[in-house]
Amino acid sequence: MNPETLETTPRAGDPGAASTPTMQAVAVHPGKPQSVHLARIPRPRLSDVHGGRGVLVKMLSVGVDGTDKEIDAAEYGMAPPGDDYLVLGHESFGRVESVGSAVTEFAPGDHVVATVRRPGTSVYDQIGTYDMTTDDTYFERGINLRHGYLTEYIVEDPEYLVKVPHGLRHTGVLLEPTSIVEKGIAQAFEIQRRLRVWRPRRAAVTGAGTIGLLAALALRLRGLDVTVFGRTPRPYLNSDLIEALGARYLNTAEVPLLEGTRRHGPFDLVFEASGFSPLVFEGMQALAKNGVLVLSSVTGGDRMVEVPADRINLQFVLGNKVVVGTVNANREYFESGVRDHAQAEAQFPGWLSRLVTHRVSGLENFRDLFTTLTMGTGVIKVVCDIAKE
Repeated sequence: MNPETLETTPRAGDPGAASTPTMQAVAVHPGKPQSVHLARIPRPRLSDVHGGRGVLVKMLSVGVDGTDKEIDAAEYGMAPPGDDYLVLGHESFGRVESVGSAVTEFAPGDHVVATVRRPGTSVYDQIGTYDMTTDDTYFERGINLRHGYLTEYIVEDPEYLVKVPHGLRHTGVLLEPTSIVEKGIAQAFEIQRRLRVWRPRRAAVTGAGTIGLLAALALRLRGLDVTVFGRTPRPYLNSDLIEALGARYLNTAEVPLLEGTRRHGPFDLVFEASGFSPLVFEGMQALAKNGVLVLSSVTGGDRMVEVPADRINLQFVLGNKVVVGTVNANREYFESGVRDHAQAEAQFPGWLSRLVTHRVSGLENFRDLFTTLTMGTGVIKVVCDIAKE
């Protein structure tokens, strides 16, 4: 056996073990660092979803990101009950192969993406807002307690699938990270309904990675003047992409966030996507009155910083300012992402495609996916092309 390939198959003695069709998947053994491997797992069947509601999807492309790398480092992630492995991949794009007898929403040939979070037991899960769960245990495909999409086929209930127009098939794999941005911006506007009228004009984005770039796009599509703050000196691909949107890019080594705020702010909306927690407190100070700071970075560790706490508190109280976090997203934000992708293709043709900087062909080349993720500058989105159209 190839030392980089660990076989995961039905256990000997299991009913039907010898006749169960299998398929390839990229998986880890949660809790075991650097355990990513190419596995063979049972191929799903339409009947896995009860009531004739199964949709068989052939996976075409799956994006990978820092989450996958962190799960492989055993920082978090758990296998589904009964398994000792977790299939990775939460950024999906595929084509419907067949549907159950009770499915009317999809037909073979449709392009789809699958959402990530699955329902728990809280009242928020019961009304379809799984991303707002208050449960301590959560279920996310490819992340925690549910297998992901770095495999050949999946079977899903239509509730968790979102149709992608044929013309957007080349950028459909970007819809999961787009949904995070859509949720954050939508939540900002939802919160500010309390003002009766909220017309943000200036926005800042901290961080120029995938999420930061998509946030800049979404805010420009809404007509805001956008300033993006990043660590890398311009020009480089990310700053070029930002400027192609009619936004401005500032290198924080030359123009720190608060200096940029004096020049181009204050900002009605700040979208924090840097992964550097001290910027959260600078973002608070960059807000205009009635402003909203959206936090999307997941930061571990125990970093400590000194902040002007009295000043920040006073400005928030007197200025009616708000901080809100955004993590994961339910289907409504995937659907709004589809609409924004369509508008982006009309307003900034080809821009979204430029975010996919590296493609790796075939699940068997999974090592290249993880190597590419660590290459640094020049890498925006890494995608595994699992199958051809």
